[in-house]
Amino acid sequence: MTSTAPIIGVTGGIASGKSTVAAMFTELGIPWVDADLVARDIVAPGEPALDEIVARYGSSLLDAQGHLQRRALRDIVFADDGERQWLESVTHPRIRQRLHERLETIRQGDAPYGLLVSPLLFETDQVSLVDRRLVIDIPEALQVTRTQARDEVSETQAHAILAAQMPRQERLALADDVIENHGDMTALKAQVAKLDARYRQLFDGTHQEHSL
Repeated sequence: MTSTAPIIGVTGGIASGKSTVAAMFTELGIPWVDADLVARDIVAPGEPALDEIVARYGSSLLDAQGHLQRRALRDIVFADDGERQWLESVTHPRIRQRLHERLETIRQGDAPYGLLVSPLLFETDQVSLVDRRLVIDIPEALQVTRTQARDEVSETQAHAILAAQMPRQERLALADDVIENHGDMTALKAQVAKLDARYRQLFDGTHQEHSL
């Protein structure tokens, strides 16, 4: 047992605005770790996970610089549950370990709390890395529209991505706190500021006992 800063897990379906919310917390002095960036790191050139992916699917998934073409891989795994499960078995343990290392830096720092931003917080065991759970929620129809616009995918692909994630109501049932992101940026920033004040009061500016 060590005295450490608590970590808030921030999650939500695709295109719900997790990074936008995290950036607003950053403006208030709160550090965060992005699971999506860590997921990219563990399939970078030279990483064992990339070698396993290439061994299974071939070097055609790599660009001229040897980097993974993530869209091509996504097309494969979202069309076949078995392939998606295989990929998760390769990447998820490595992602969790690296997240644990980066979150420990925040836990030992001076911030009143930190964030872990992860789209798969509940679908993986990453939830065991956090002390409280914040869900960013938007209607599913808006998720589809935003995903199509942001990622340049078809409506069918957007729905497939949503189907691979936890259902909205199930995610909400697991939340300690919820931010609704279907309004404008002013409304969103107000919700973040209110939660930040609540967290600071809840944790009283001190670290708490935590054991992984």
